[in-house]
Amino acid sequence: MVLRVAVISLHTSPLLQPGVGDSGGMNVYVRELVSSLSQIGIECTTFTRADREGLPAEVLVEPGHRVVHIEAGPHHLPKEALPDISDQFCHGVMDWIHANEKPDIIHGNYWLSGVVGHHLKHELNVPFVSTFHTLARVKAEGGDPEPKWRDRAEAEIIQCSDAICVSCVEEEEQFRRLYGDSLGRIEIVAPGVEHAFFTPGDQAGARRAINVDPDVPFILFVGRIQPLKGPDVAIRALAALGRPDAQLAIVGGASGRNGDVQASEAHALVDELGLHGQVHFIEPKPHHILSTWYRAADIVLVPSRSESFGLVALEAASCGVPVVASAVGGLLSLVDDGETGYLIDGRNPDNYADAMRRILDDSELAASMGKAGVERAKDYTWRAAAERLRDVYAELGAGTLVTCHGVGEEST
Repeated sequence: MVLRVAVISLHTSPLLQPGVGDSGGMNVYVRELVSSLSQIGIECTTFTRADREGLPAEVLVEPGHRVVHIEAGPHHLPKEALPDISDQFCHGVMDWIHANEKPDIIHGNYWLSGVVGHHLKHELNVPFVSTFHTLARVKAEGGDPEPKWRDRAEAEIIQCSDAICVSCVEEEEQFRRLYGDSLGRIEIVAPGVEHAFFTPGDQAGARRAINVDPDVPFILFVGRIQPLKGPDVAIRALAALGRPDAQLAIVGGASGRNGDVQASEAHALVDELGLHGQVHFIEPKPHHILSTWYRAADIVLVPSRSESFGLVALEAASCGVPVVASAVGGLLSLVDDGETGYLIDGRNPDNYADAMRRILDDSELAASMGKAGVERAKDYTWRAAAERLRDVYAELGAGTLVTCHGVGEEST
């Protein structure tokens, strides 16, 4: 019997380029994991909101892997307005399911999708799996508070989920500390990296490809320009480094309702610190092209306030580049402090600069860290993640569903 999974990704499509708008690591996660699930024989349909005109109703990505665009609300909506159309989106998904086939599993990604998945579980009486990617209480601890109604919605989703997927032991411990024990299982499903793309290569050749001077210290930040990802810390760390020849590339676009304001603030900070000619804002790149940027770098900075996993750190390590990252969330499991890079407590730019300085001033250390990172990254593959998730799905299908008190007012 073929297992059928309804993957919910309401607010962002796995077909979108990461780094644009609200798309990021979650897009990569959903796309790569669902692709790997389909390759091991699981039929996956990803439901996402049609966010612009002219989108096809369905896209067959590969055998066993399709994306369905659901019309729900005006096309151009900020993420903050999406809770208002979650019921409409849910009805659209149900209409598609009634016209086609009932899934064996529902898997929601992010809390907005969890709201929908919660409704669908009660409608269809099938197991419900949640992967939150970010959680309100985790963000609040990192200084980025969310509205209380999001926290309430997440609490309801947690208590109805038959399984909650986390990426590593550190994320599980953080989850239990902030939310206690859930009624459903907590399963560690570590994301992967596409080793065919993200692999060590010739740094000089990579720099020629992206037009970077072969002799300058080159530091890379990959991520959306938003407070959560810490581009301001990266810019201030470059200033604290005190190397006028060093270059920082920020690869990513503005994000969210205040994205343009935050991008302007980042540019203003560069002006304030006198870093003209040293900081370069680069438009988001297709995911597989990022490997060239990683290989060109001496260091990849990941100064996030919170990070459920940290795909950028994993991809950089897989390319043989030392990572200097904040000591939070999944980054604690990805970066071996002093071996594959450095973990930094807090957000003091001087501490990031000190770590970068140690790497830039010691070529043997940099080479050793790069080599260790490559070995460390070999432990992570999307196929392994898919096989682990397949086992979770199968076990849930043979068990008894978590019982909750029904659907509350999550979408209001």
